[in-house]
Formats: sequence, structure tokens, C-alpha cells
Amino acid sequence: MTLNKELIQLNQQMEGSLHWDTLHQKMYATDASVYRKNPMAVAYPKSVADVKLLLSFCRKNKIGVIPRTAGTSLAGQCVGPGLVVDVSKHFNAIISLDEENKTVTVQPGVIRDDLNRFLAPYGLFFGPNTSTSSRCMMGGMVGNNSSGTTSIRYGVTRDKVLEMKTVLSDGSSVHFKPLKAEGLAEKCKLNNTEGRIYKNLIQWLEDPKVRQNLKDFYPPDTVHRRNTGYALDTLLETQPLNGKAMLPFNMCKILAGSEGTLAFTTSITLALEPLPPPNAVMVAAHFETIAQSMQAVLPVMQHQLFTCELMDKTILDCTLQNPTQIKNRFFLKGDPKAILLLELRNDDLTELEKELRGLCDTLERSGLSYAFPVLRGDEINSALQLRHAGLGLLGNIVGDDKAVACIEDTAVPLEHLAAYIADFQKLMQQFGQDVVYYAHAGAGELHLRPILNLKTKKGVQDFRAITHAVAKLAKQYNGSLSGEHGDGIVRSEFIPLMVGEENYDLFKKVKSLFDPFGIMNPGKIVHPFPMDKNLRYEPDIETREIKTAFDFSSDMGLLRAAEKCNGSGECRTEAPAGTMCPSYRATRNEKDSTRGRANILREVLTHNPKQNPFDHPDLKAVFDLCLACKACASECPSSVDVATYKSEFLYQYQKQHGVSLRDWIFAHTALRNRLGQPLRRLQNAILNHGLIGNVLKRGLRIAPQRQLPPLERALFPNIQKKIVIPKKTIKTVYLFLDEFSNYMETDIGKDAVALLTRLGYAVKLLPSTDSGRTFISKGFLEKAKKCANQNVNRYSEVINAQSPLLGIEPSAIYTFKDEYPKLCDFPEKAKTLAKNCYLLDEFLAYEAALGNIGASAFHKETKTIKIHAHCYQKAMGNPSDTFKILNLPENYTVTLLNTGCCGMAGAFGYEKEHYELSMKVGEERLFPAVRKADDMTIIAANGTSCRHQIADGTQRKALHPVSVLRQALR
Repeated sequence: MTLNKELIQLNQQMEGSLHWDTLHQKMYATDASVYRKNPMAVAYPKSVADVKLLLSFCRKNKIGVIPRTAGTSLAGQCVGPGLVVDVSKHFNAIISLDEENKTVTVQPGVIRDDLNRFLAPYGLFFGPNTSTSSRCMMGGMVGNNSSGTTSIRYGVTRDKVLEMKTVLSDGSSVHFKPLKAEGLAEKCKLNNTEGRIYKNLIQWLEDPKVRQNLKDFYPPDTVHRRNTGYALDTLLETQPLNGKAMLPFNMCKILAGSEGTLAFTTSITLALEPLPPPNAVMVAAHFETIAQSMQAVLPVMQHQLFTCELMDKTILDCTLQNPTQIKNRFFLKGDPKAILLLELRNDDLTELEKELRGLCDTLERSGLSYAFPVLRGDEINSALQLRHAGLGLLGNIVGDDKAVACIEDTAVPLEHLAAYIADFQKLMQQFGQDVVYYAHAGAGELHLRPILNLKTKKGVQDFRAITHAVAKLAKQYNGSLSGEHGDGIVRSEFIPLMVGEENYDLFKKVKSLFDPFGIMNPGKIVHPFPMDKNLRYEPDIETREIKTAFDFSSDMGLLRAAEKCNGSGECRTEAPAGTMCPSYRATRNEKDSTRGRANILREVLTHNPKQNPFDHPDLKAVFDLCLACKACASECPSSVDVATYKSEFLYQYQKQHGVSLRDWIFAHTALRNRLGQPLRRLQNAILNHGLIGNVLKRGLRIAPQRQLPPLERALFPNIQKKIVIPKKTIKTVYLFLDEFSNYMETDIGKDAVALLTRLGYAVKLLPSTDSGRTFISKGFLEKAKKCANQNVNRYSEVINAQSPLLGIEPSAIYTFKDEYPKLCDFPEKAKTLAKNCYLLDEFLAYEAALGNIGASAFHKETKTIKIHAHCYQKAMGNPSDTFKILNLPENYTVTLLNTGCCGMAGAFGYEKEHYELSMKVGEERLFPAVRKADDMTIIAANGTSCRHQIADGTQRKALHPVSVLRQALR
């Protein structure tokens, strides 16, 4: 039987699924590390029986098994040529909670933050944390022994793992848990793989020479973040190996941090903590040098800190360009080279203030910090978000030089940290390196990243040389080369240097004991893959230059724009907040995440030999379910703008394959509406006729459940004659009558004109033009460029700071601000125009802040309003503007709903094949939130697609905020 036939047979036997197509191979070729290796296949098991089938297949064919959860590993743990087994899709249940004993049992695919949301009502939480906590999963945290910002207070994951149910490489199920002397003796008598593991390991660890080697060559236990190799030293501190120890023997101690090289985990029992004290303050200590910040760590750690986190200037400077993070920089004083975020918590507010004074006194006496502002409440979360964004933001460095993860995980005894960093800086000077510093100073661990170009042989040589040199330096200070990110591919080669050859030989024996077939995540910890091979890029191969319709010069081309995705996986968050990525939230498929799309785009554009590299079915597959919501442009730490990439792909792909009639009709919505004006009543009658309408929908593959919006009499030029100039004019504004407001929802256009004039603004209109939005969404970029050129030329003549251009429909006006500068022939002119273009909500909020609009303009009726904001406003504006203007009437009670994406996304939700997903996206948060509102509550939504989706999904009519305000006028 050929291997391909065996794969087919295996897939048929599984409850889950197996995929060996090129799309899955490319998608799972990378994680968040610098490595790339196509796996043979990707499996999504649904049961333990599936896992056993997969292991049996791999044993028979001598293929490696690569366990994977969120794929956020920085050291290459999830990369390899074997069978990737992704448990994130189906192994994600919280199995049981024991409140009395404060334990929880979970499957490995449970997300850390989701677990803590589940635990919060019980007053419990899982302490270890990571910057990827919104998507990292418990299996990965156990595999890497993760720790994060909270380790100085709550310890590391290994400290919390009580029990693990596993499958060994021979297919046997083993439940590892704490064992007292009698239970351990019984295990050693078993005549199977489990028995041999216990018997041999105990014998080895009882050997005085082995015990001495472990004590002599491992870092001291004061370095609590140590992940180099297997944690055999922790077993020496348990019974019966230490007669004075209180802890029973527990094999989970070495399984935590073993990176899936010993066993396949199917469930984990964890120890929990009571929720942290609710009262918190944070001191943001500013330093003029890294050295000063390091010298300050030891004295500040004498206080009972909950976090002690470092950010350096490079991280802070990256946040200047990220729309989401700019607002989180509010606490910065001057231009610090480094900041320590020092958090205190206490149940007693008086005691907390006393601790705060003591901490500030310590900083004052040290003379090291030039400013230490105190943060409270939401300010603390904002500062921590700034730090959390650090990893992803490093991907924003334009060009091929990147902050590379290789030496970023060293941890040393705290008393040696300042000296270690001083020597480290000298070492980096020898390599001509200006390194990025961030993370967990209070734990003696800094994430230190050199800036390297791994597309060059010189960069790859430095990659190895720097890692080797830092390994020797960390060893000199009796530290660990890996504190929390694990060995993976990048550090496994240096384990013998860190722990000694005899301990490393013991590691190999342990590996063979658990995995005699050598199939469990091979190439990591023992018998390692070379750390400078199988990189994402082949050295000294010139990056392909690709001609595009959009201007990607700010990223040095589209390919480098896609390369900004470093795999940190923010797009995989399932938290009930944010918008990215709506299709992934609905399907939980990697191909529908921002990361999946960016990875496939990078792979195809790099390796597709066709003259038109966009002509590839894998690209079509990953972009198909992209709603182009723009959330990734702002919520992705690396600002990977998949919506723009999708438009470019469609444009280039259609050069080879043409366009469908349906896409042509949707793209030419404005033209169709203009030409249809004389026959609009007939058109509406046909579309609304049950039989004829359904035939048309079937022919065009439009979802039969959808009602197509009726065509109305065009506003322009008829409304022009009816505009009244106020006697007292605050300022002149131009209103952009977009293709939606002018033809399909003309009442909103009328409301906008009436509202502005009644509030004292002189409204001017130019003849209605297409924004180009529908052309961009369907990839008709040459026609979109014509729209951009026309509008930039037309409006640049009259628009300035005193006479801004206002938009009713977010998707239309944000096209002026976002796509025009990258698309039109006059980019500088477009950028100037963009600065003076505003969503109507934003303009009114600004004018209200100036005092030009007040409550006196509105009646005093009592109303309740709930707002769903358009995705583009969330990504490129601020929904709080809508909240502010709807609060202008005195007795309006306004709530900004947490609703994510509506799921309509222009034409997307009308398309038959996308209807089900569209409604599923709406059901994630929007529809339930609307249904909870009583009939008297006004639902406000400023997007035309959003209003139609709300109507179809909840049978509620939503109003544009402009219409709500117009009705509220005195």
C-alpha cells in the first residue's frame, strides 16, 4: 500500500480529519519562529482514539508526530517534516472544576484567557500568564512551561500541573499524577512501558553521581524560570528521592517543558489560585539607560510586586505607528530608554498606599529613575497592553532586518542580572548589535533580540554565532538559555553546553525510555535539527519584486508586507472583544485567520514560478472567507492589512480567470443604480416578485433569504435646491453623497443635510460620485483608481481644514482616507485630502468638544439607544465618537455594544455560498445583543451593511446615528 493510500485510509478511520494538500502543508510549515518546514500532513483529532490511530500510523511509517495548539511557539517547537497534530479545533473542553480543592481539568486546546473567564465567577484563576494569553492554549503552556508576567508572584506552569492524561509513542494511555512511596513502588512493578519508565528513571535518579551532576550543572532553584532540557532536578526534591521533601513524586514535573517529545497530552489537571487582590497601582519607572533599569531591579524587588516588566525604547517607538497602541502611551514622560512597570496589589487600600509610598521612596533614593508616574484603574491595563503588544510590534520593522528570537529567553539569578546585561551589551557591541530589550526583569529574564537579516548568509552566520556566544555567557552566570520559550530548534543544539555532556546523555536515555520509536516531536531537545537550517528564507535569494495596483512602497512591496506577520497569532483570539478575525471566529480554521492568509500569501508569492504569481488556488482558498473588515489593519500588532491584500489578489487573479457576472454587478452597484433611475419602480417590483426575484437570485447565486435593497430616487441634484444656509454659520462643510446614501437610503442623506444645517453648518454638495468602495471589494482596481483620481482632483480644490469633507457611510469615506493614498496617481494630494475627511460622527463629536454643538439643540425626551459600530470605524476611527454625539440629548441613555463584525461585509453576506458564515458571524455577538434590547430601545448602526444584517438576523430596524439625532432636534 502506498503512503497516499494509507493517508486516505487513516482519514476514513478517524472521527476527526486529516489533510495532506499543499494548502495545509504551507499553512503549518511555520509557527511564530524563524523556521519553515512543510509537514507531510495535518491532523485534527476529535478523540483519544484518533490520537492513537495517528501514533500507530507514525510508528509504522517512522514519521514524527508534532503536537500543536495555537502555534505561537518562538523556538520552532511546532515545525517539522512529520505529521502536525492540531488539537486546538476539537480538544478544547473544560472537563471539570473542583472548587473545594481549587483544581480544574482541561483538554490541551483550552485557551488560557478563556479558562480564566470561566473561573472568575468562582473566585479562582490560573496564575501563569503570557503575552499571547488571548490565544495560547494550556497544552502549549505545559509543553513550554510558560510563565509570563505573573511568575514572580504565582510561579510557572510546572508548579501548577498536578495530573496529565497522555498517550505514549507505543499507543498506551498513561495517567501521570502525584505518587506517594507505595503508589510509586506499585508503578515500578508494572510490566509495560509505564512501569519501565518509572523503574528506570527512579534507578537513574538514585545514582549519587547522577544526582551530583544535576545539582552541579543545572541553574540554581532561585532561577525559577528555567526550561533548558528536561527538569530532572525538580524530581530530586520529591519523595522518595528526598526523604525530607513534602512533595510526592510526580512525573508531570518533567513532562512540563518537554515540548511534546515524551508523550502526547490529552488532558491536564491544574492547581488554581484565588483571584488577585482587586486593588492595584502601577509605577511606570522611567530610565535614561538600560543599565540604570537593570540596577533598579534588585531594590524594587524587595517590595511585594505582582509584576516587574521592562519595555525598551525600540518597543516604545514601534507603538508610535500602531493605531491601537498610540492611546496607550499617555503615561510616557520624555523619551525614556527603558521603563519598568511595577505593579502592587492589596485587599486593603490603606496598606496599598503605604506599599506605594515605600516603592516610590526606593526609586527616589536610588537616583536611577528620572520619573515614576503612578497608574491606576484602566490606566494599568493600557500600560500592560502596550507591553503585551511588544512581540507583535517588532514585526513592524520595515525591510529585511528583523528582531530575531534566538537569545531572547535567557534567565539568570536576579543578583547577577545587572552584571549579566552589562556583559551582554559588551558582547553585542562586538557583533555590531543594538538589541531590543523587554519582558520579565523581576524574574531575572529579559527578552533580548538582535536585529538580523536572515535572508543573507551573513545574517544566518551571526544568528548562530550570537546564540552560541550568549549561551556561553548565560552559562558563565549560571543561568538558563531558555526561561519560558523552550528549546525547540533554536536552542536545543546548545543544551550540552548549558547542562554538561553527562546530563545531556541522561536526557537521551529519558527520551528513549518514553519514546523508543523516536517519533515524538523529533529534532527538539535531543538529537536536534540544526539551528541555522530550515529557515523561512533561503539565504542570498533576492526577494521577488511584484508589480501591484496598490502602492506597497511603505512596506517595501507586497511580499514584505505579508512577511510582517511573525506568527504571534493575535488573529486567533476567541475573546469576546475586538473584531479580528470574524471568519476565523466562526470557523476556527487556521486558513481563515489573518496569520493563515499572510502565510499562504508569503509562500505563494515567494515560490509560485508563474509569471502571475497570484494565479494559485491556495490563495483563492484563503481569501474566499475574508470579510475585508479591516480589523487586522489595526488589531494585528504588525498591522497586517489582509483586506488590502485580498483586493490586490482579486485584481491580479482576475487577470487570468476573468470575473463572474455576479461580481461585475456588485462592483458596478453605483452604475447600475444610475442607469436604473428611470425604471427604478419596475426594477424594485421585479426584485421583490417572489418567483422572478428567486429566479434572478438563483441565477446570480445570491442567497434566497436576502432581500435586495430597493432603488430610490437619486438625492442629487434634487436635494441641492432644498438646502437652506443658516443665518449664523459656524463653518462650511462639504457632504459626500456616496453611492449608498444617494440611491438606496436617501432618507439618511436627507437627515444628514437637515441635521447639519439646523446645527448651524453651511452644507455644500458636489455632484454625486462613486467612492470606489465596491470596485475595491471586488478587485476592480483599475476602475477604483479612476474613482480615486476623480475624487481627489475634484475635492482637493475645495476641501481644507476650514471646509472639511464629511461622509455618511463609513466604508465610503474611509476609502478616501485609507485606499486613495495607496491607489491614486496623486498620492501626496490624496494624503492631504485624507487629513480633512471625516466620518460625520467624528466631525460632530469634534464640534461638540469645541462647544459648537450642545444639548440645547435637542429635545429632552427619554430614550435608550444601543450602538453597533461599523468595522471600518473601529479599525480607522473611534466608535466613541458615535457614543458621544448620541449622548448630546440630555435624557438619552446610550450604550456602545461589544458586537464585533456584523458579518454582512458589503456583498459578502448576499452571496449564496457565504450566507451561512455571514449569519454565524452575526450570531457571535451582534444578534444576541440586539435581541436582548427591548422594543423601545433604538438600535443605532452607521453602516448600511450592518443595518441590513441586523434586519435579516433579528427583524429589527436599525437607524443611522444621524437619523437618531435629526429626530432629537428641538
